[in-house]
Amino acid sequence: MMPIKKKIKSAPTLKKIIARLQASGKKVVFTNGCFDLLHRGHVEYLERARALGDYLVVALNSDASVRMLKGPTRPLNPLADRAAVMAALASVDFVTSFGQQTPLEIIKLLKPKVLVKGGDWKVDAIVGAKEVQSWGGKVKSLSFLEGRSTTGLIKRAKRAGARADL
Repeated sequence: MMPIKKKIKSAPTLKKIIARLQASGKKVVFTNGCFDLLHRGHVEYLERARALGDYLVVALNSDASVRMLKGPTRPLNPLADRAAVMAALASVDFVTSFGQQTPLEIIKLLKPKVLVKGGDWKVDAIVGAKEVQSWGGKVKSLSFLEGRSTTGLIKRAKRAGARADL
């Protein structure tokens, strides 16, 4: 297994790696997200995404991007920590990050053959879907594991903390 630090790559470096992999006939799957508090739903989603190809790339939102999307109290874990945890998963081959609100620019840079998002996204609404399809790639929306979410974990932790203060 590749060491964690070797899985974390800058987008330009990853572009070169992906180009070589695809030139040798390998199928690269791409997904993205905040992955702030990794939970079972994330792990099962990433395993299913990885099964769609030969390599799985996960692009993480930068800390500023997470704040734009989730609010000023997020992320709970900084990018470096989120990247290390993500890279430790056997199903994940490479981890990178992006600072924009959407992953469109990094999708266009990396040109994956498969783009995957969670089940709350309809395929035609997935950012980068048109681009991936334009170069012959596939776009998939994978169902969520019911009852598993970072927001739900945060709410449960707050309730537990409130009870502990009594």
